[in-house]
Amino acid sequence: MSSAVSDLISILDLEQLDLNLFRGRSPQSGWQRVFGGQVIGQALVAAVRTVEGRPPHSLHAYFLLPGDPKIPIIYDVDRMRDGKSFTTRRVTARQHGHPIFSMLVSFHDDEQGLAHQAPMPDVPGPEKLPSEAEVRSKLLPMMPESVRKYYERERPIELRPVEFERYLGKKYPDGRFNIWIRATGKLPDEPAIHQCALAYASDFALLDTALVPHGRTLFEKDFMAASLDHALWLHRPFRADDWLLYAQDSPNLHGSRGFARGLIFKRDGTLVASVAQEGLVRLRRT
Repeated sequence: MSSAVSDLISILDLEQLDLNLFRGRSPQSGWQRVFGGQVIGQALVAAVRTVEGRPPHSLHAYFLLPGDPKIPIIYDVDRMRDGKSFTTRRVTARQHGHPIFSMLVSFHDDEQGLAHQAPMPDVPGPEKLPSEAEVRSKLLPMMPESVRKYYERERPIELRPVEFERYLGKKYPDGRFNIWIRATGKLPDEPAIHQCALAYASDFALLDTALVPHGRTLFEKDFMAASLDHALWLHRPFRADDWLLYAQDSPNLHGSRGFARGLIFKRDGTLVASVAQEGLVRLRRT
């Protein structure tokens, strides 16, 4: 297991303080604020630990304040509903005495019935694309210093973009962006670990899709960005340490708010999750 994946599993292993109270830590990676995917993943862990025998199927989250990576995050779980078919939890993350994040999580057992799904885009497999090391060698000189330091470190999620040339200024008018993702090491077999790892990874690169039609990227120093809200629906079983295609697009960018959405597929075309997010995409003022 890679050290980065080991660190991810450690970060997702929250300390239980009381019946509905948990404490999570942040990696000391030099970022000025906590990565949004980390808070989503940790909050999902907190919710899952208060539910017996029923998996999560959706979450809806709001980022209220930037997280401080220097101190722990306290997760307070409200057991809103324990019904016959559905279970609902509300998770509030706090730092410095203030809520920084709020999330609703719904749990439901699969039921028999009709089924359909969107088809997976016809794109090259990850083996036919440049490796992450090759991508980073071309992109690192373009990145702001703080982002570059992060990408120079070993990371728990490997990314292989299909439309790599968008980072070099090529415009894609349809606004679509496909990226293969997977954990960089084997994860435990427990399904909840894979769900929380995907929740963590679902925040990677999604908001950046709002700039695809413009041939721009959030790696440029001209932009500042922040996630405002995030929604994830879990449809079918998967492993986060196998390659998953994250097919993204952005229907709207207006008022410095970009909206992006994504479908996540297994390599055999099975749709396993859907994601939507709105975030701040602001041009820096001179």
